Amino acid sequence: MTSLAAESCGAEVNPVDFIQLQQYMEYSSMRVKDVVKEFNAGGKLVQHKSGDHVDRTGFSLFLKSYLEADNLPTELCQHLFQYFQDSELCKGKPRDDYVCLKAMSCYFSVLEEGKPRDKLEFTFKLYDKDGNGYLDKSEVDAIITQMMRAADYLGWEVTELRPVLEDTMTAIDADSSGTVTQQEWILGGMNNVPLQVLLGLKIAEQDSQHTWRMKNFTKPTYCCVCDGMLMGLRKQGLCCSVCKYTVHSRCANKSTAPCVRTHVKSKAEIGVPAHDWIRTESDSSKCDFCQKKIKTLAGKRCAWCHLIRHDECAVQGSSECDCGPLRDHILPPWCISPLLKEDEGYSSCGESVLMNMTSEGTQLHITPPPQTHPLLVFVNPKSGGKQGERVMRKLQYLLNPRQVFNLNNGGPSPGLHFFRNVQQYRVLVCGGDGTVGWILDAIDKADLPVCPPVAVLPLGTGNDLARCLRWGGGYEGSDLSDILKEVEGGVGLPMDRWSVQVIPDNPEEEGDPVPYEIINNYFSIGVDASIAHRFHALREKNPQKFNSRAKNKLYYFELATSETISASCKKLSDCLSIECCGVPLDLSSLDLQGVAVLNIPSMHGGSNLWGESRKDEAESDTNVPEVITDHDTLKSSSQDLSDKRLEVVGLEGALEMGQIYSGLKSMGRRLAQTAHLTIRTLKALPMQIDGEPWMQPPSTIHISHKNQANMLMAAPVKSSGFFHHK
Repeated sequence: MTSLAAESCGAEVNPVDFIQLQQYMEYSSMRVKDVVKEFNAGGKLVQHKSGDHVDRTGFSLFLKSYLEADNLPTELCQHLFQYFQDSELCKGKPRDDYVCLKAMSCYFSVLEEGKPRDKLEFTFKLYDKDGNGYLDKSEVDAIITQMMRAADYLGWEVTELRPVLEDTMTAIDADSSGTVTQQEWILGGMNNVPLQVLLGLKIAEQDSQHTWRMKNFTKPTYCCVCDGMLMGLRKQGLCCSVCKYTVHSRCANKSTAPCVRTHVKSKAEIGVPAHDWIRTESDSSKCDFCQKKIKTLAGKRCAWCHLIRHDECAVQGSSECDCGPLRDHILPPWCISPLLKEDEGYSSCGESVLMNMTSEGTQLHITPPPQTHPLLVFVNPKSGGKQGERVMRKLQYLLNPRQVFNLNNGGPSPGLHFFRNVQQYRVLVCGGDGTVGWILDAIDKADLPVCPPVAVLPLGTGNDLARCLRWGGGYEGSDLSDILKEVEGGVGLPMDRWSVQVIPDNPEEEGDPVPYEIINNYFSIGVDASIAHRFHALREKNPQKFNSRAKNKLYYFELATSETISASCKKLSDCLSIECCGVPLDLSSLDLQGVAVLNIPSMHGGSNLWGESRKDEAESDTNVPEVITDHDTLKSSSQDLSDKRLEVVGLEGALEMGQIYSGLKSMGRRLAQTAHLTIRTLKALPMQIDGEPWMQPPSTIHISHKNQANMLMAAPVKSSGFFHHK
């Protein structure tokens, strides 16, 4: 990266491009090294490579694949391509309409996982247009102008920003020489909050250090440093995501009150509950100590129990904190302490351990409050558009930030390792069904001494598993405190999980990769998998069009309509055979276009293909046979997530699926209940596991019981709120 950035003469990349690029990267799941492989022999992009260089078309395809966006801004693509071309020209290796693949790889790798210091070094070289190693007055003025453009692009209130940036640049020039060296730029940037936020830098988190973001305030809000109002119509100031401390951009570098502590620093503080008071706007709330109203910015709020007191009352009354209504979930700081090398349980530094350390490099240990069930939260910030990000910030505010794990940062392992020795805790997964499956797999592989129950905050599109567990069809912005109270009242439920083995008839015949080896929700072949496969391909090509549940359902409906007309999977019975525990199913008399294998009573975002049935009161679970194929017996058979049996349903077409979803038809064709399933296909057919589709050449599929996951089911809800309905 250093050599590339140093050769930036003539580069066309500006701060707006830089920020825009980082925003795309934030929502992409791709890694540079994986996309670059496509330029090697056998890769999809190899024809666009010449020696160590890539042509303009190959560069465009690289960006689309890496950023997972089909319609990138043309100007951004041109600026980036010109940047790499100019870098090569400076090296004396001109190539018409070609750029260096190694340079591309270095550049994006730094943005992907580089440290703040590296990114500051890169931006310095970006602004040092003449490459002389320092920023002169004209370049500093240009930076201020460019930063104003970047702030405007991000939606900041820029009315008072120019003098703030001028003061910032003056402060960075530590020796007052009139020029800024690279070292001054890096040191100044590491200590300058507005500059960090503008550049999108994520400084390593330290205890009691604010996590700043620009925020748009919809009501009068005051700065906690200077007491002045935050003026403007757009993003008027900086707000800490953890404690909600609010400041002007110009006040961010001044002496601010510290953020909440997330752990204690000595063993003497372990188990000693104490309020953590944070300055707050009280909105004329009453002081819980003296019961008198609190004027604006004259009060403090406890970060854990959320009591509000006057400044002078905060030091009076009891100093003991009970963590308030969410005490059963919260891991307060006095329950998280450093683990010294001589302590039992100290381990060498693996990746998971590193993410559960203090800023000084000390491992942390949990000693939960007695009679509580601390909540371990996993958030997929990409689920539900930007909804995942908002949920993560809210949960960091309601709980200890160290309980809330961003799945983009190392996956589930750091959180599971951190809670490994906690005896009674719960897990909350914030994401879609795929995210839940990821966490369940991680819990399996972690070989935990205690298997925690898992609740779901649904952020995906279908959310079929969340529906079955009564967590609803999708989070719609309701109060997260209420949802956390529901988690506290949840009931444990073992849920079957199934192993799936796909064996191609011809191992050399190339097909799509099988997405999962485990079935949590359902497996299907035929019409519904065909619709899902076309939907998946369309979303991969144009991801920006699929940014809401409503749009996704509309596109899905359009594809289902076209599938009804084309009937691409008609006469499915001629293309496959099914055995249930060795008993073959007779499908010859059925005109099927799809077969669904169900573990849960929800599919396609709320369809119950098996239908409702009243279980025979005389029926005993211990007497249920491994396989049931008799039509009359199946009429009274009900589904159970814990019975170690799968339900097999036949579908006549997309129209029938729509009728079941809308309630015009009660169920599909019940074919069997079974503890083991073998399916043999005679031609390539669309298939899907838990909503992830693929095309599979002729093969044999074995499905058998794997284990049971410990899930949390919400209590039945009397409210008619939309959150709890399809």
